[in-house]
Amino acid sequence: MQVLYFAWVRERIGLAKEIVDTQATTVMALVEELRAREERYAAAFEDLSALRVAVDQDLADFDTPLAGVREVAFFPPMTGG
Repeated sequence: MQVLYFAWVRERIGLAKEIVDTQATTVMALVEELRAREERYAAAFEDLSALRVAVDQDLADFDTPLAGVREVAFFPPMTGG
């Protein structure tokens, strides 16, 4: 699946997007796989309360199932303006 990173998440990981081969069944399981990769991922996903997630371009929760999902995006909360 394609994983997208925005704002400071992208800066910490050093990538805007990547294709991830995963066995994760939920967004949280994907996060755990990414955290285990290396320190830059661990740093980016250290505080999940500072992150939002979208699954196939719809806002989602970390317990959202990944079956059939093509894209997951991680980004900080946004404010209106």
